[in-house]
Amino acid sequence: MTDLPTKRHSRASLYAPFILALVALAAWTGWWFYLTRQIDAGLEAQAVALREQGWEVRYADKRIVGWPFRANVRLTDVTIAAPSGHAVAAPALNAEANAYQPTKWVIVAPEGLTLTRAGKGKVAVTGDAIRMSASGIDQRWPNLALELVNPVFAAQADGEPFPIARAARIEFYSRPHLEGSTAPSDDIDVMFRLVDGQGRRDGPVEGFAQDGQLTTQLEATIGRADLLKVGDAAGVFSQWTKGGGTFRKVRGDLQAGDSRATLSSEVLKADANGRLMGQVALQSQKPLPALSGLLESRQGSVNRGGAAGAAAVAGADAAAGREDMALTVIFRDGRTWLGPFPLAPAPKLF
Repeated sequence: MTDLPTKRHSRASLYAPFILALVALAAWTGWWFYLTRQIDAGLEAQAVALREQGWEVRYADKRIVGWPFRANVRLTDVTIAAPSGHAVAAPALNAEANAYQPTKWVIVAPEGLTLTRAGKGKVAVTGDAIRMSASGIDQRWPNLALELVNPVFAAQADGEPFPIARAARIEFYSRPHLEGSTAPSDDIDVMFRLVDGQGRRDGPVEGFAQDGQLTTQLEATIGRADLLKVGDAAGVFSQWTKGGGTFRKVRGDLQAGDSRATLSSEVLKADANGRLMGQVALQSQKPLPALSGLLESRQGSVNRGGAAGAAAVAGADAAAGREDMALTVIFRDGRTWLGPFPLAPAPKLF
């Protein structure tokens, strides 16, 4: 009996998944190289635009790695300096995004930063982590977050002392301000948080915190934030002030040693000299230790006569058994006033 020929099955079905995988990998690799070229071109275009506005932007080396799922931009010996003289420099900066979500980036300074304060010298910043994240960079106002974990600040010998020596955390956040609409306006919402900050030795922060720690959280809406994108030799806040920029709905909490306070202000702005103007309402608990510590600080520009007068008033209330006090801080004529007592120069924005 003759055997019938055996029908051979096609092996194409066995190879199909591997072929599809190779096609998908090739397509994804093409996308990755296209994306990284776009990132490279965008980075160079931004650097050129800043240089044309008077900024200094330079770095020694640039690499883009991370295939297949990430785009990692690695820069070395980075310096970014504004026309105002403020600058930031880092031995290395790493910026990373998922290749499938290139509108969200995380930037890390693994070897720390050096901040240059115009007219005040440089400050080295180190810590367990220095990172910033930005999401929605294709929108008008991206969401930004800056985090410093256990930062340490060291002013260089030829620079002015920095008010904070170290902290457990420093955080800053910004997002689009939405009010009655889902469309972003010209304003942004910001929040600043300092946790367990320690002032420099013999400085005003150390005295204010009574040799303890300073913790504060501040929130505000920055009006006309679109003007902050324009910088000149006076700094970004100069054009912002001329254009009517303000800090609105300022709210915050503060704890300095045994002293605590909540604060609020409906509007603050800067004068023509860059000094803050406006008033802040404080509901304070045990303000006497903080004011007494401020009086005893041996460095900084504290007006000791004014601090002594404010401490005397707080002491009289404490002696009468009133530890909770409603106070008003006024920024006027370039000075910071607590009631009728001048304490220090008003904060300077530019």
